[in-house]
Amino acid sequence: MNFICLDGKIIPDHEPVLFADNRGFRYGDALFETMKFINAEIVLGQFHFERLFAGLRLLDYILPTHFSESLLKENINELIQRNKCGKIARVRLTVFRGHGGLYDENKNVGYLIECWPLTDTVNTLNENGLIIDVFPGAVKSCDQYSNLKSASFLIYSLAAQYAKKQKLNECLVLNTKGNIADGSITNLFIIKAEKIYTTSLDEGCIAGVMRKYLIQSLKKSGYMIAESSITVDDLAAADEVFLTNAIQGIKWVKEFKGKEYGNMQTKQIYNEFVKTIFR
Repeated sequence: MNFICLDGKIIPDHEPVLFADNRGFRYGDALFETMKFINAEIVLGQFHFERLFAGLRLLDYILPTHFSESLLKENINELIQRNKCGKIARVRLTVFRGHGGLYDENKNVGYLIECWPLTDTVNTLNENGLIIDVFPGAVKSCDQYSNLKSASFLIYSLAAQYAKKQKLNECLVLNTKGNIADGSITNLFIIKAEKIYTTSLDEGCIAGVMRKYLIQSLKKSGYMIAESSITVDDLAAADEVFLTNAIQGIKWVKEFKGKEYGNMQTKQIYNEFVKTIFR
C-alpha cells in the first residue's frame, strides 16, 4: 500500500482527498514542486522552496503561521519513510488555495504530498539522444505569472500528448513572440561555438530549479553562458542541445527536425555539475 500526505496527515493513497470546490481543481489555482529525494535529502531543496514561497507570495496566498519549509520537509521525510523509498524517490508537493468560488475569501490553504520510488537510471546521462520538435497547437504568454510552476498546465499537457502521438521524446512550446519558451517538462539549453544559451525568464519559461542551478554553477566556473531569446532557427543552428529538469538533470538531444547534434560538451557539463549532486 502506498500513502500520501494531506495537510500533514498520512493516509492511504486510495482514500478520497478532493472536494468538488477545490480551487486547484476548479481553476488551476495551485502551485507544485516536483523534487528528487536521494539518501535523506531533497536535491537542490533550497531552490525548490525558494521558488515555491516566492510563487505563493506573487499569488497573494495568505499562509497560516505553521506553514513553513521545515514543516513541509518533516512531512516529506515521514511520507518517504512510510512508502519505503528513502534511497531515491520522486516527490510532488502541491499547494492549493482552499475551496470555494472565484470571489470567495478562503484562507484555508491546503497541501498534498505524494512520492514514488525511482530507479538509478535517472542518475545517469541518457545514452540515446532525444528526438524533439515544436508543439504547433498553442503559444505561451510572457508575463509575471509565466515562470510559475502552477497547476494551470494545459499547454504543457497538450504538448506532452502531441509528443507521444508523434513518437517524440519531448516537445517544445513557443511563446507569443514566436520564440521558444521551454518544453513540456524541461528547460532548453543550446551550445553554439562553445557558448551556452538558455531561454531567459522574460521569454515565458518556467523558472526551473535545475536551470537556475546550472546557470549559477556554469557562471562560477567560467563558462560563457547567456540568458536570451532562442528561436527555432537558433536551435537548428546549434552545435549541441540539452534539456533539464529536477528529476532527470540533463538529457542530451540527438535530433530536431532532421538536424543531428553531438554531446561532447554536454557530457562534460553533466559530469562536472549534475553527476556530483546525484549521489
